[in-house]
Amino acid sequence: MKKIYLLVLVLCHQIGFCAKTEDPISGFTFQKMLIESYDDFCDACGCSASGGSMGFSSMLNSNFVGIRYFYQSYSSQDGIFANSPWVDEHFNTLQLWSKIPVTEQLQLSLLVPYQFHNRERTTGNESIKGLGDITLMGLYTIYKTHKDSTLLIHKLQLGGGVKMPTGKFNETNNAGNINQSFQVGTGSWDFLLATEYILKKGKLGLHTMANYTVKTENKKQYQFGNQFNYGSTLFYLFDTSAVQFVPQLGIAGEVYATNKQYGLNLPNTAGDVLFSKLGLELGKDNFSLGINAMLPINQHLANNKMEANYRWSINLNYSL
Repeated sequence: MKKIYLLVLVLCHQIGFCAKTEDPISGFTFQKMLIESYDDFCDACGCSASGGSMGFSSMLNSNFVGIRYFYQSYSSQDGIFANSPWVDEHFNTLQLWSKIPVTEQLQLSLLVPYQFHNRERTTGNESIKGLGDITLMGLYTIYKTHKDSTLLIHKLQLGGGVKMPTGKFNETNNAGNINQSFQVGTGSWDFLLATEYILKKGKLGLHTMANYTVKTENKKQYQFGNQFNYGSTLFYLFDTSAVQFVPQLGIAGEVYATNKQYGLNLPNTAGDVLFSKLGLELGKDNFSLGINAMLPINQHLANNKMEANYRWSINLNYSL
């Protein structure tokens, strides 16, 4: 708990020195919760849970501090035989997240997740909870159209970061389970590369992102496979005198490489999944409330021994 208190104090200190920025589209600064529910940058699901598959920043170039909750539903075959039973798994993440300006071009993102997961096995219910892996990353604006542009507005960001092994990795959770990610942390230092591109014309916009995570071996000599996330979201701003709201529609994909243990490839650990995304964000003054849902379009996870069912999320942000 002391680690969480320290992180909150540091975040509050940063907020006090942040300069407020204007949204190029409206007086209200929106925060887009880009989740898979961001929700997820999750080794096939669960443990990292930082939201990487949906992006790390706002579609409307805002700076913020907020809190978000995202839920993921999975089913996996509990055993090695064709008639082994299927179990339902529930991944819950409560996350403190922020995007704070350092300079006009550079912004820092901090993600602090708390995980509480459970699954229903034939031998009884299992649950785990605790602080997850904290992610710190920076995004640098490579190109940005001038605000007085009357045609198209472009913005391109590149960046990178690190995911720290602050969450507990329990080796026994991996024994005999198809879903190797029933964890609150990976136990490894992982490194991220990210890019985001925003294209806007008037109140209509398109956000496209991609990020790649290089994962290292943890102290238990277990290594989750590298992961590639990508997505694109179409959005439109409705600005009324009382409230602003932004409906969103898009897709998001995740590709996982094979996990390893003691340097050897583990079967049934690679895969890919493509999601559809639907969301809505409401804003008034400096606050915004976002709701998102994701449904799989196509998937091939763990040699079809694991299925992603659905994801949803909700976030509350405060504009800086």
